[in-house]
Amino acid sequence: MNKKTILVILAFTMGAVFLGACSGQVPINNWAGLAADANRAYLSSGSFVYAIDLGTGEEVWRYPQEADGKLLFFATPYLTSDGQLLIGSQGTEHAFVSINPETGRDNWANPFSGAQGLWVAAPLEFNGRIYAPNTDGFIYVLDLNGKPAGDPIEIGGALWSSPATDGTRMYVASLDHHLHIVDPETGISQQEIDLGGAVPSSPVVAEDGVYVGSFASRIDYVTFSGSRELVEEAPNWVWGTPVLDDDTLYYADLDGNIFSLDIPTGRQNWGAVKPDGPVVARLLVDGDKIFVATESGTFYALDRESKIVWEKELGGSIYTSPVSAGDLILVAPYKSEFALAAYDAQGRQAWTFTPEK
Repeated sequence: MNKKTILVILAFTMGAVFLGACSGQVPINNWAGLAADANRAYLSSGSFVYAIDLGTGEEVWRYPQEADGKLLFFATPYLTSDGQLLIGSQGTEHAFVSINPETGRDNWANPFSGAQGLWVAAPLEFNGRIYAPNTDGFIYVLDLNGKPAGDPIEIGGALWSSPATDGTRMYVASLDHHLHIVDPETGISQQEIDLGGAVPSSPVVAEDGVYVGSFASRIDYVTFSGSRELVEEAPNWVWGTPVLDDDTLYYADLDGNIFSLDIPTGRQNWGAVKPDGPVVARLLVDGDKIFVATESGTFYALDRESKIVWEKELGGSIYTSPVSAGDLILVAPYKSEFALAAYDAQGRQAWTFTPEK
């Protein structure tokens, strides 16, 4: 499948996400965000954020309790160290809210509403602060009570992914084709590395730097000092964040190719592996399996040798990255008969979740 065809498919199925990339504006009709803790899954989908019991698949609460046209969600929910569930809205007031994951009620009396764009990315908690990227090109710095804790950090370009940190600095990917290395204490951008293509997903932190995929159809390794090294070229754009598992880097492209790169040797661990459609979602490595969700609506489990262990036809399309939750693997298809499904490692379906009207 060529890039033009992919653009057309994604433009229709996601409401022209790509067409809004330059302005950073993302339409309402989009895929869900997904996160989980030890007891619940958290699904952001349209008018609501849902908490779903991992044991039963039943809804525990929804936020807000009644639909509000000013609140629309699809960003990935983020759980903080002090027990908050943070998520931004793409509704008209650009609200960034904190939810009590036990009750589904607001933690903050008022949401943060200082951003000018939409909330697509999950935030990052670092050193007692919240760093929240927005499509207006700024990272907003808040304390854990939702109050500004510093000047917004200007990055430039639309920010669609969460910052990554090595414990000292932040690595921020932007649709402006750059990876920005930022000192979180000062808010100063120390390096801006041109990757040659838009970067819609977060980099993955490694020793002394990060691996990052881009629409330049390549994986780059960027050190904390800003040097850039080509790791591998891909046949098509790399959307999802690469997965680093010991000395192996797993990633996929929009042709649907799945790669397993041995970092010490720079060699691929297997030959061509190409299931049934483009891969936007990040791969999930859990135990002895690699889980792959495709735009064609199929959910695969591969072993470490690239053999398909099992596959599930979920219907619709899958753009949301699968999530590991205890003994379950969660996957959220787009425009399917259900909004969320849970499987065990052997491919047995534990439950599905469909919101009640």
